[in-house]
Amino acid sequence: HVQLVESGGGSVQAGGSLTLSCAASGYTFSSACMGWFRQAPGKEREAVAVIDSDGVTSYADSVKDRFTISKDVDKNILYLEMSNLKSDDTGIYYCAAAYLKYCYLLPNTYGFWGQGTQVTV
Repeated sequence: HVQLVESGGGSVQAGGSLTLSCAASGYTFSSACMGWFRQAPGKEREAVAVIDSDGVTSYADSVKDRFTISKDVDKNILYLEMSNLKSDDTGIYYCAAAYLKYCYLLPNTYGFWGQGTQVTV
């Protein structure tokens, strides 16, 4: 049973920082694609950042140089460090995982999802 549990969301002023965590269980964490996605009110879910089994990362253009995705394989935790936050970053942030050869910035390629955590800027 795959379980993903996000934490770390909250309210922050523009220009501030926040770090999200995602505790994972029930699958081989080290061999999966993992990612952060977000959904703003009235908008479709979009990719923020993904990381593959080798630690190679990809980012949406809107968050490059501001967000950093990382993972702790020993602890099975995925992180998203967010800095210089903007009002457009507001939304529900979801952690997701998938067994894929390539890790895409496409929400519909991920089969396992957490419940989400709210970020308000």
